[in-house]
Amino acid sequence: MSDLKKMYTTLQQDPFPADMKLTLGDQELVFKKRTWKIECETKGLRYGENPDQPAALYELAKGQLEVGGVKFIGEGQGLVSSLTEEHMLQAGKHPGKTNLTDVDNALNILQYLSAKPAALILKHNNPCGAAWTEEGVSEAFRRAFEADRIAAFGGAVVVNRTLDMACAEQISKVYVEVVAAPDFEADALALLKKKKNLRILQIPGIADLESLSQTPFLDIKSLSDGGMVLQFSFRNAILKADDFIPATAEKDGNNFVARAPSKQEADDLLFAWAVEAGVTSNSVLFVRDGVTTATGTGEQDRVGCVLLAVTKAYIKYADLLASKELGMSLFELKLAAIKDAEMKAKLADIEKRTEEARGGLPGSVVVSDGFFPFRDGVDLCIDQGVTAIAQPGGSIRDNEVITAVNEASPQVAMVFTGQRSFKH
Repeated sequence: MSDLKKMYTTLQQDPFPADMKLTLGDQELVFKKRTWKIECETKGLRYGENPDQPAALYELAKGQLEVGGVKFIGEGQGLVSSLTEEHMLQAGKHPGKTNLTDVDNALNILQYLSAKPAALILKHNNPCGAAWTEEGVSEAFRRAFEADRIAAFGGAVVVNRTLDMACAEQISKVYVEVVAAPDFEADALALLKKKKNLRILQIPGIADLESLSQTPFLDIKSLSDGGMVLQFSFRNAILKADDFIPATAEKDGNNFVARAPSKQEADDLLFAWAVEAGVTSNSVLFVRDGVTTATGTGEQDRVGCVLLAVTKAYIKYADLLASKELGMSLFELKLAAIKDAEMKAKLADIEKRTEEARGGLPGSVVVSDGFFPFRDGVDLCIDQGVTAIAQPGGSIRDNEVITAVNEASPQVAMVFTGQRSFKH
């Protein structure tokens, strides 16, 4: 093994104490460090965000914070932090910080998606594919994986229903690092366990996530100077389609009113806004028929988010065609096309069909975690065949944004959420 590869297998000694206390005014919270007995050894987190960062996981063991008359999540309500050896059905290379925070962010999203079987694939703490459908978790996983099979490599898969054999068979054919579910069918678990390095987590609380959806937790952001910023965690105000606010604006005595979404559009917007709660800002999210079709995240400007999402959608669409028709990735096809005329022709055909299909985006809805400060981002969405948009509203140019959707042919729907969904 090379010296460079050793960094991923050399574990740092955990220097953190067994307990931690947090005092806010006259309230005290007591946390206990979570460790597991794995292969006759006591182990905590494998490492932090990087192999040379020691890390520890703490569970709230005593206390419940109340701030401004609002009670926060308290002891006995843990999910990821409460995982025991019993829940770690297979430790694999026992979990590190990124494995567990990916699962945690999936639960953050799934708390708003209890109405249907859903599957999420997360990578670097962002969902790269998400889907929900009455057809079950197996179909939800298939759709989520095909939404971005490139980014799904090495990701974390989380479902909100019992993971069945049909779903396990699909997961076993690809490389993921973590699988989490409220329960597993026996034969499905046996199949997944054949991948010895796979972390398999049973989190029974997934079945009751909805009960936590309006209870905040204490969200702490540590600063590089050792300081801290405390805030109430984000609470989604859009829990049903009727919670969306009609998009209206007034300017110079003129009223601007956008078309209301259809039932299907509203359902997709509801799903998209739930997934948006787990996407790093600035971001926009495209969704069609309960499946993410594109995600633009981490940009500094809103139109850049749209451009990124569209670019990624075209790449993913072409890659899926190459995979299904030729059994290779888009990038493998491009490499082969350099020297092989036949492969070059196949690549040109796939790229042509991708352009014609506009990356599979037509018919999608879009949500934006912040308002559109100008109509340019909206116009770009419309150019890709988007039929409905949800955004916080509140811009001084809301009238221009509403004008953009009203000028579209066919007319595009728009609603406001009345809240922003930034996540830093």
